[in-house]
Amino acid sequence: MPTRPKRALETFANPKPKRDYHIQMQIPEFTCLCPKTGQPDFAHLTLDFIPDRHCVELKSLKLYIWSYRNEGAFHEAVTNQIADDVVAAIAPRYLRLTAKFYVRGGIFTNVVVEHRKKGWKPAPNVNLANFPVEPSVG
Repeated sequence: MPTRPKRALETFANPKPKRDYHIQMQIPEFTCLCPKTGQPDFAHLTLDFIPDRHCVELKSLKLYIWSYRNEGAFHEAVTNQIADDVVAAIAPRYLRLTAKFYVRGGIFTNVVVEHRKKGWKPAPNVNLANFPVEPSVG
């Protein structure tokens, strides 16, 4: 039976729920339709998140993204909808969805949506550039 697009996002248990770690998914083949002209719009999506109890399952994400292929949607609306649906599915500590839409009418559009779980505070960044690298002694 061939695979078909669907809007259901499946999840699995976070294997390290006590640790903040960053997951990044690159989705370079997102397509939807311009709601005004019906012409295709193409975008490169970058989904960054820090999971809490659940992670999003990749095949279901692929089928979910595919479900927009023949749907008319403004860039801002579709980016926010995807972010809302992923947040509803996995309730991450942090999520950022960056949608870089390819040129249409001479204009590139980038839409960035963020979500932070209430009360979650990120750990301070570690800047490894400040740590000296000592030559190995052998």
